[in-house]
Amino acid sequence: MAIGFPEIGGTQDVFYARPQPVPLPMMARAEGIRFWDEDGKEYIDASSGPMVSALGHGNRNVVAAMARQALQLDYAYTQVARSRINLDYAARLSGMAGAGFERVSFASGGSEAIDNALKFARQYALATNQAARCRIISLNPSYHGATIASLAAGGNDLLLPFFEGFAVAAHAVPAPFTYRLNPGETPESSAAACAQAIEQTIVALGPETVLALLVEPIGGVSTGAVVPPPGFFKAIRATCSRHGVFLIFDEAVSGAGRTGKFFAAHHWPDSRPDIIVQAKGLGAGYAPLAAMFVSATHADTLARLSGFNFSYSYNANPVSCAAGLAVLDEFDRLDLCANATRRGAELRIGLEALKQSCPLVGDVRGLGLLLAVELVADKSTKASLPREFQALNRLRRHALDLGLLVYARETAGGRFGQWFIVAPPLVATRADIDLILERIARSLDKLAADAAAARLI
Repeated sequence: MAIGFPEIGGTQDVFYARPQPVPLPMMARAEGIRFWDEDGKEYIDASSGPMVSALGHGNRNVVAAMARQALQLDYAYTQVARSRINLDYAARLSGMAGAGFERVSFASGGSEAIDNALKFARQYALATNQAARCRIISLNPSYHGATIASLAAGGNDLLLPFFEGFAVAAHAVPAPFTYRLNPGETPESSAAACAQAIEQTIVALGPETVLALLVEPIGGVSTGAVVPPPGFFKAIRATCSRHGVFLIFDEAVSGAGRTGKFFAAHHWPDSRPDIIVQAKGLGAGYAPLAAMFVSATHADTLARLSGFNFSYSYNANPVSCAAGLAVLDEFDRLDLCANATRRGAELRIGLEALKQSCPLVGDVRGLGLLLAVELVADKSTKASLPREFQALNRLRRHALDLGLLVYARETAGGRFGQWFIVAPPLVATRADIDLILERIARSLDKLAADAAAARLI
């Protein structure tokens, strides 16, 4: 039962006929990092939606590129025809990715691209006489998409009843943490324990049966922007190489410049994965777009032996590829990776100050403009606020009243803590960051007042 938090009906979608815990404003237009609803109220997009709108809204250069492409060639199915825009975009991205990622396959979103990565690895195993390789290892918690396969590949214990007799869940090992640690544990020892658990799981399952290790190099909505120590990536790279297991980086959230580098994998150049998946910021909200990156060695070997025999109707859609190319042009023109680093540092300093002043902020973490704030009832014990208090929904409601859109999602029933993501569009200015911080501070003050009234702090 909610503590002083009334039920809110709010606007309902046509399909999801369920009362929303926080009202959803009916947006009429958007520009830059701002929305305006039908009543004219302004909102700042503090999370780029679900970390999608890297360029902000209403970028005329991207829209114009899409319109030109739609008038010239709107659609060409990749199994019967090619398009020059597809080849140009793939070449541009593979060049940015660097050695080991010379081949690019496109999809309409991160879930599809993760599916493609797993299908590619499985088909490669079959084509190279390694048919026993079918098991996938991931971290708990983790999130890799919303299709049946990508959802099952993630780590969320609450979904196990859903998969029972229906889908094959990945073998999930405890994810590394940097804040919620066991007594005497450090971020380094937590990461080392996770890497060791991965090694032990591969050995226990039988290395010849393990197909892939799927990880988010920097946590998204499942761990709240956790950044493992560099030693973690060296360890899992060595383990996967030793056992012939594909190492897949899911950069749907952390890629496309959000962490200060266009590829999150470039933060750890000595621990290169075998496959990278990017999505979200790749199309920046202007077109459904994702990509899977593999080496020429793997792709060309599979092409010679059997080919990659899966596609979607809209993969490599010319209009989406035109949007993607225009997004890259804007990244270059506006130097957005550097801006993510600068603005992320300013945002981090402001959030750390809130950690000192607000009784509810237990941790601030992340990299670049992918940051998270974890809420606690007690900083010394790191105890979370009671679930029935609905802290995240209360925060979202207060932020909405103040004209701030906040992304917060409780993972695994709050078992791993409660946090909200702060990830504004990469075009944010210093003035934007200051305003976001001011509205977050006011929202947290209101939440702290609620918690005090409920005698939780």
